[in-house]
Amino acid sequence: MIEVRELTKRYGRALAVDRLSFEVRPGEVTGFLGPNGAGKSTTMRVVLGLAAPTSGAALVGGRPYTSLRRPARQVGALLDAGALHPGRSALSHLRWLARENGIGDARVAQVLEQAGLAGVARRRAGGFSLGMKQRLGIAAALLGDPGILLFDEPVNGLDPDGVRWIRELMREMAAEGRTILLSSHLMSEMELTADRLIIIGRGRLIADTSVRELADRFGQGVLVRSPRAADLAEVLTGAGAAVASGPAGCLSVSGLEVSDIGDLAARHGIAVHEMSPRGASLEEAYLRLTAGSGDHAAPGHGTAR
Repeated sequence: MIEVRELTKRYGRALAVDRLSFEVRPGEVTGFLGPNGAGKSTTMRVVLGLAAPTSGAALVGGRPYTSLRRPARQVGALLDAGALHPGRSALSHLRWLARENGIGDARVAQVLEQAGLAGVARRRAGGFSLGMKQRLGIAAALLGDPGILLFDEPVNGLDPDGVRWIRELMREMAAEGRTILLSSHLMSEMELTADRLIIIGRGRLIADTSVRELADRFGQGVLVRSPRAADLAEVLTGAGAAVASGPAGCLSVSGLEVSDIGDLAARHGIAVHEMSPRGASLEEAYLRLTAGSGDHAAPGHGTAR
């Protein structure tokens, strides 16, 4: 597991992470979400031993990252796709990392193939597009075949084929029992990829939940279509529901379950042509949950609706 225990990190007077605690378990893709400045990157840097905690602890497999003898064999990470020597080829970059961790050239060839870079392995990385650098960074993270993986915005710069590749790779690795922490601002991708979500704001934990639980929490009721929409609205309102009328005989109903709406309609002899539960999208739920927790907000945004 990845364990973050009462983690606090200060940079001078600035409090980046504030008594943050959570766990990332094997066999799941855990999404790490929060507004800009929430403390996500700082937390990941502390987990990887790139920054020292002010107090608290961050452990991988029950140990601090800095205590690992050959960390690439246990933990793989991509925090910055541009953190490589531009004069080196993709092949030489990975071979250098492999030698530092006692990994053979056969594994280098394997991850180059896996990342779709075998055909450009001898090209200088400085000439790579952002998407190709992301692929190289992911190949480096996979080099030691680690059981724990951390990725910070891995789909930046990738084309649709690359985005799908990342999504499928994360799901496959989770199915193999690996522990995966994935940070991204792309809610649509997180909704398709993640099993659980850790959401923070201003360095503090806001939610530790599943994608479905979060969407259900901000559910938007039931869409109902009836040729007698006005009559049905009156019945449902009388039963305590909140009802909003829409076009073509549609009603948006909250406060009653689908079964209750159906029973009431039948009892009053009102035909119903459609009933569809409507849950909030992950993006809608996330924005409502994190409203006011970011350092910046565009005009007209940042408040719950």
